[in-house]
Amino acid sequence: MACCLCFGPGRKMKLKDNSDQISIRNQANQPSSSSAQPAATAIASSSSQTVVQDSARYRCQIFSYRELAMATNSFREESLIGRGGFGAVYKGRLNNGKNIAVKMLDQSGVQGDKEFLVEVLMLSLLHHQNLVHLFGYCAEGDQRLLVYEYMPLGSVEDHLYDLSDGQEALDWNTRMQIALGAAKGLAFLHNEAKPAVIYRDLKTSNILLDHEYKPKLSDFGLAKFGPSGEMSHVSTRVMGTQGYCAPEYANTGKLTLKSDIYSLGVVMLELISGRKALLPTSECVGNQSRYLVHWARTLWSDGKIMQIVDPMLLTKGGLSSIVVYRSIEVAMKCLTEEANARPLISEVVDSLRYIVDHRMRKERSRLRREGNMDGAGTSSSPDETRRLFNVREEGESPEEAIERRRLVVDDALTWAGVNRPRGTTPPTPSP
Repeated sequence: MACCLCFGPGRKMKLKDNSDQISIRNQANQPSSSSAQPAATAIASSSSQTVVQDSARYRCQIFSYRELAMATNSFREESLIGRGGFGAVYKGRLNNGKNIAVKMLDQSGVQGDKEFLVEVLMLSLLHHQNLVHLFGYCAEGDQRLLVYEYMPLGSVEDHLYDLSDGQEALDWNTRMQIALGAAKGLAFLHNEAKPAVIYRDLKTSNILLDHEYKPKLSDFGLAKFGPSGEMSHVSTRVMGTQGYCAPEYANTGKLTLKSDIYSLGVVMLELISGRKALLPTSECVGNQSRYLVHWARTLWSDGKIMQIVDPMLLTKGGLSSIVVYRSIEVAMKCLTEEANARPLISEVVDSLRYIVDHRMRKERSRLRREGNMDGAGTSSSPDETRRLFNVREEGESPEEAIERRRLVVDDALTWAGVNRPRGTTPPTPSP
């Protein structure tokens, strides 16, 4: 393995020790490879000069350009798996048999050395099951390459739009699992990283899926450290993708953790509706806004909840209207115009975890019913209960109707507990 510095002789970099400014909880317990070389672990910018700090505390494997060329079959077209703002992405295979994804910086693209350094910094320091893993990088001469774990199912965007013939649409549970995983990744960045990290580029194309549809956030080139001390925000140039940026950030350049919450709300709407964050002009009538947020907000205000849902989900059937309502409700809370009124990421995770667990609770309830068909444990007889709940859905047995209404009550109580104001006592769901 080549033992090169982060930048070759053609680029002079000033080294500065900022190690006391960056720490990650339990970082000292993270194992490091004996063959790894120090990675760039602190970044600042001063006019045209980039400040880099090399530290032996944080290690990242350094690859030679020749190694990566061999791994990707000389970066040929058949190895190309995607393109983004940073550049082309190639699939490769190392000598040890490990599959990798190699992202090559486009020298004429919109991103450059700064984004490359930020990516190396962030993913060298940050390790979580919902963040993509960075194996290493290459910085020989003018070449800038990042080496990641290979995510075989591509991005969430690949599974929502322009599906190929025979490609099955994501089911509801998978979509909500993806939303929960993305929220957990953000929760780690906001609450575990010290200082907190603002992702700033959350979108469906940056959420990658492994072979089990487990989501991982990728592309940290635009990430920023959060405000410190008494500061309420970070002032920065507006960057990101149209349709995902929080309004206060787009209008003023003031970036906060709540900016990520807004972007998560947009991603949730995409998962629920199957529509892009920026609607095609062909779907907009007259002066109708192209923003998915505005489209969904209008339907939400008019009470047309199910019109927001992806038609491919509706044709499959089996959707719980209660769960759909609550899922859209969480998204709308994240999309509140006033940044301070948006929920914390921990509250979003709790709400999404409840939504994801709904099917499991329903299955447990079904098993309890099958093992307790004589009505034991209820305060009224089966006949009396049927009288109280005498309206049934089509094809539903009396027992199923009773159980469905019990679930409605239990769900309402549990939901109230998840979303209750701080300091209040949660209600207790019925057994």
